[in-house]
Amino acid sequence: MRGGSLQKTLNVKSQTEQEGEFDEATRWALIWFEQYQFNDGLYGEAETLSKAKNTSVQGMVELGILEAKAGKVSLIKRSARQINSKEASETIPIWKLTHYLIHTLDEKGEMAAAEMLAKLGNQASLLRDLAYRLYSLCERKGWTSEAIAYNSLVISWPEITRLASLLKHNQSSTQLGLF
Repeated sequence: MRGGSLQKTLNVKSQTEQEGEFDEATRWALIWFEQYQFNDGLYGEAETLSKAKNTSVQGMVELGILEAKAGKVSLIKRSARQINSKEASETIPIWKLTHYLIHTLDEKGEMAAAEMLAKLGNQASLLRDLAYRLYSLCERKGWTSEAIAYNSLVISWPEITRLASLLKHNQSSTQLGLF
């Protein structure tokens, strides 16, 4: 019994440490998702939480991770998620990138997801970490359909990263051949 308790403590600690690597908007979205998923919540609650996470509701609307209207706030669903080609990946919240990657995987397959991943550089592991964390949360809460979406990225991750690595290598070889 003590071993299970220790493991639970270690998991919480690693999640807390991991949360520190996420941007403010992603940390906010994690807490909001745990309470509401993609459903509406009260604007006042969202604003209070945003102040605690050093962000703002309006800022997250502008970042494209949530909608706020008529006193209600909700996270934008994967199916409605868009990434503007002019956005630099470093400025896009990990939350948004992760959901866009899952949507890309679902709609276009592993190669398209790998093409996206190849462009992300150092942020790639944070996407995987967030997907795994969300999968664990959904599984614990019994949100099966959401758990499946996050698990699909976790399961496909080795192949997606392999393909992304090949794409990067091919791009490097092509660039070297030009000179």
